[in-house]
Amino acid sequence: MFTYELLEAGCYYLIQEKEEEPIKLIKLHFKSDYAVCTSSFAEGEEIVWKKKADPILDIVECLDDQAVAAWEKLYYSQDAYYEEDDEE
Repeated sequence: MFTYELLEAGCYYLIQEKEEEPIKLIKLHFKSDYAVCTSSFAEGEEIVWKKKADPILDIVECLDDQAVAAWEKLYYSQDAYYEEDDEE
């Protein structure tokens, strides 16, 4: 079992918080004394606070710069596609 305290600010991670939950992508923005500010990318971006001691079942991977760039290209190109659909 891991905690959010182990994660480094500015990094993207694939994590699984609970056994029955799917893997999700998060970015850790910054840490305070007792908490961390993260973005979660399940259905759009959601910015949330987590306690440093909150459990993480598995830290699957810390994404490297190349993987982040590939994901951002995919994520933002889908965003543009959906914005075009909204205008119709």
